[in-house]
Amino acid sequence: MVAAAAANADSGTVVRVIDGDTVVVSINNNDQTIRLLNVNTPETKDPSKPTECLGPEATKHLQDVLPVGSKVRLEFDVERHDKYGRTLAGVFNESNQLVNAEIARLGLGVPMVVDPNRKFLPPVEAAYEEARTAKTGLFSETVECTLPAQLTAASEALTAAEGAEPATTSADASHTVSDLAAALVMAKAARDLLSATRDTEQSIVWAAYKSGEAADKLTALTTRITRGESTLTKVTDQQASLAAAEKKAGEERVAAAARAESERKAAQEAADAAKKAADEAAAAEHARAVAAEAEAERIRNLPPAPPVQQYVPPAPQNVPPAQQYVPPAPAVPANPAPGYTGPRCYAPGGKTWRPC
Repeated sequence: MVAAAAANADSGTVVRVIDGDTVVVSINNNDQTIRLLNVNTPETKDPSKPTECLGPEATKHLQDVLPVGSKVRLEFDVERHDKYGRTLAGVFNESNQLVNAEIARLGLGVPMVVDPNRKFLPPVEAAYEEARTAKTGLFSETVECTLPAQLTAASEALTAAEGAEPATTSADASHTVSDLAAALVMAKAARDLLSATRDTEQSIVWAAYKSGEAADKLTALTTRITRGESTLTKVTDQQASLAAAEKKAGEERVAAAARAESERKAAQEAADAAKKAADEAAAAEHARAVAAEAEAERIRNLPPAPPVQQYVPPAPQNVPPAQQYVPPAPAVPANPAPGYTGPRCYAPGGKTWRPC
């Protein structure tokens, strides 16, 4: 029995760590690639796949527990090699820890069966459940890339966006729309992970939840997404309505400002015209005053007028005195007519007369 056990084990020296579940060990001066049995860690080396969540951390852990040059003990199961030619084994470090299980205990790997090899599956599964209970590694809600963390972040983002204060401006509504849209992107990414095929050869992010638990979370998340999309539609409509109202109010403010400016200009023009008229009237009055003062000054500066000489008529010429005209006596008719007053003596010119 001891000989059989010895034939199913070996020892060697660590040459290098390839990734979280693969290491190169020198056995009898022959380097062999060892694939840890019954545990699978996130992918880091496959050129056709992106580096998976906690893959680098799993690789770093294996480098810590299996440093280059350290001694390891290898135990084999039914089949020693996989289809890639790697040696399948349980690996024990110098502290006699089953490294396969320690990886799972930290939540950095999940149980995996490569039939017919199941020798190390029980301790790996037990360690895996410890990690689930402790919510460490792939079960953590605080490691950003894990599925629990993504679900938690999506749920919190949806809750925060849906619970935002009612928008009173289009900017507030736009902010809420952006938050909701971002939260929905996160939620849908998590939903896609939950609803994808649970194939450990493709991804191990589903390891955080058992099949039934994942289904329940998928249902709950789908409901949240539907509600979030409804809220997004409402807020988007509200944003458009607020934007239209703000645009109208802005146009009214611009129009009012234009009217006020026009009225101000008209008042200013009227005031300017009145001032101009007043200035012109004042200027005209000043000009008149200046002219009057100039005329007064001119008059004051005139030379004195010569004295007025009294008119003395010329002395009379020696003219013989005129003889007084004595008209001839009128002839008296023999038989005067009725109303006859007697003869008339006319003054020179023949316009006035007197009885003769």
